[in-house]
Amino acid sequence: MNMINTNLVHTSSKYSNQKNRVLSVAETEEFGRKIDAIRSETMETIGKQDSDYIYKVRNFVRYTEIASRGMLMFGGWIPPVWLLGTGMLGVSKIVENMELGHNVMHGQFDWLNDPSLNGQTYDWDTICTGEDWKYTHNYVHHTYTNVLGKDHDIGYGVMRMTRGQEWEPRFLFNVPLGIVLSTGFEWLLSLQRLELEKLIDGRKSVKQVYAESKNLRKKMLRQFGKDYVFFPLIAGPMFLPVLAGNAVANLIRNYWSSAVIYCGHFTEDAEMMEDNTANETKAEWYLRQIRGSSNFTGGKVIHFMSGNLSHQIEHHLFPDVPANRYQQMAPKVREVCAEYGQHYNSASFAKQFASVWVRLAEHSLPDPVVDRIALNKSKWIGAVKGMVDKVKGLK
Repeated sequence: MNMINTNLVHTSSKYSNQKNRVLSVAETEEFGRKIDAIRSETMETIGKQDSDYIYKVRNFVRYTEIASRGMLMFGGWIPPVWLLGTGMLGVSKIVENMELGHNVMHGQFDWLNDPSLNGQTYDWDTICTGEDWKYTHNYVHHTYTNVLGKDHDIGYGVMRMTRGQEWEPRFLFNVPLGIVLSTGFEWLLSLQRLELEKLIDGRKSVKQVYAESKNLRKKMLRQFGKDYVFFPLIAGPMFLPVLAGNAVANLIRNYWSSAVIYCGHFTEDAEMMEDNTANETKAEWYLRQIRGSSNFTGGKVIHFMSGNLSHQIEHHLFPDVPANRYQQMAPKVREVCAEYGQHYNSASFAKQFASVWVRLAEHSLPDPVVDRIALNKSKWIGAVKGMVDKVKGLK
């Protein structure tokens, strides 16, 4: 990353959150050094605690999958057993994707020299291939986080998230599209690397897309065959309960995973930025990660079930640091942000999740319409407040 010869940092733009103070170059570089120090301090302590943790996570995934599939195959016709087995399978799939697969594929545990936990070769239990995910997520998203025109994760090419995206009539369906994406999350996200928007506008041919999807088609067939053919068939008389249980478990995983991702990227205060990556220093990259990310609070279960992406800010800052360390790093990052006047975007899961849908609804409409609604809302609030004051004055 290159140094820039200006007095102020240009990671902000007309789409920026005004809660952040604009820093001078000197302040920004000092900010970056303090964030670097947090990472270095943490990495010096990485060891047995972390290896024990990831092996426990893997065992949790294995045993919950065995137990849940066993319940569905041998007691699936009994409603309480079916509910417990389906719920447990959904949890197993969530943890495998969020806390095991996602974090291992970031290379967070490559230092173990365990081939089964190597980020280059690990492939997770979901439709998207490990190779495709590491390109679209590890490289593109983490390099160009929330940069308009570079980060495909901004609305996944179908939803409008900011005024920086020109409004089109199709964005009227922002909210229902968000629901559709959540429902088929593992399937639709797996298509990301194919860049199907290029097929729609003629930059790619059907033949080209088909050729590029070779590995994905194999993975789709394998995943579909496992959950909807193999396990139901070997269950014999429990075919339908197993089939239904697998389908619902995948929906549970899809809805929760998408909710975690939405809360980490699409909340009201998460910034979408113009491209300045060619001139960006490492410290400015840190600032962009913080300004474009959102955390949500919760207990140990919430952090575990989210793969510690409840600390999305820390994950974007330190993607290769074992995620189980984010909880201890978060207060230190927050302290540095407070020192330099940077908004540390954190709130309850409910509040962050609600703000995502408010944002989707707002940007589904043309900007002038939104401005008129805001103006009328302000007038109504002012009128009501005036009436209340008058009533109070009569008493």
